Order: sequence, then C-alpha cells, then structure tokens
Amino acid sequence: MTYTPEQFAAANKANVETALTLANTAFASAERIAALNLSTARTLLEESVSTAKTLLAAKDAQELMSLQTTLAQPALDKAIAYSRNIYEIATQTQEEFGKIFEAQFAEVNKNVATALDKAAKNAPAGSDVAVAAVKSAIAAANSAYDTISKAAKQVAEITEANVAAATSATVKAVGASATPKAKKAA
Repeated sequence: MTYTPEQFAAANKANVETALTLANTAFASAERIAALNLSTARTLLEESVSTAKTLLAAKDAQELMSLQTTLAQPALDKAIAYSRNIYEIATQTQEEFGKIFEAQFAEVNKNVATALDKAAKNAPAGSDVAVAAVKSAIAAANSAYDTISKAAKQVAEITEANVAAATSATVKAVGASATPKAKKAA
C-alpha cells in the first residue's frame, strides 16, 4: 500500500491540530487554576486581616475561644469550596482530553479499516480467512476498548459521588462539633 504526499500532509496536519487542541486545553486549565489560586490568595489575605482584627478585639479568653470557633467554620467552607473548584477543573480537563483521545482512536480505527479493505481488495485469492481474522481482532479490540472506557467513566462517576458525599459528611461533622463548643463558650 502506498501513501501519497497529500496523505502524509493531511496526517501531519491532523496531528498538529490535535497537539494544539491538547496544548490549548492544558493552558486553559492552568489559566483557570492560576486565576482560582490568585483569587483565593487575595480573599485569604483580606479575611486573615479581618480575622486578626476581630480576635485582637476580644476582651477575654472565653470570648476569644468563642470567636475562634465561630470563625473556623467559614474557613473550612472556603477550603472545601476551593477543593471542589480544583476537582472540577481537573475533571473537566480530563473529560476534554478523553474526548480528544476518543476522536483520535476513532480516526485510527477508520484508517485501519480503510487500509484493511484496500489490502483485502489487492490480496491474493484465498487470503479471505486472514483478512477476516484481522477484522475480527480489530472488532474485539474495539469492543474491549469500549468496555474499558465505559467502566472508567462509571468509576469516575462513582468516585465523584463518593467525594461529594465525604465532603458533605465532613462539613456536617465539623459543623456539629463546632456548635456545642460555641454554645459552651457563650
């Protein structure tokens, strides 16, 4: 089987476009993380100054303990929100990469099927069995890939649900443990 210069050029162009798409996706993700980090750092600085002023205004140890308990919950909520945002960015980036790789896989399969059909047309008589075996192997590999891909997506969904449940349980537990302390201090 021979390839024309146009086929090589088209393949190279497709590879460059895929690489650019991957790079743009990675840069967009890095940009979102940098913006989130900058925003979080700015907010953290502002809130730290405010918290320090509030704590310095406490008149006695009991009021100081009460303030610490009261101020701890919003800080925890913000840390959890930050973690969720990072997780969301990572998940979206992974999904985009997955889509790109699936498209590449589909394109490779299409090219292999086309090449196999061309080879089958030019193959000597009696090679039908070998061509059928190769097609069967490709079909089995595609089926295995689809099964693994679906299983990986299910694992990701289950993991995401578990992370959300664990985060919710942690917030509730910390909130519940902070409330009695605040009541005792008051």
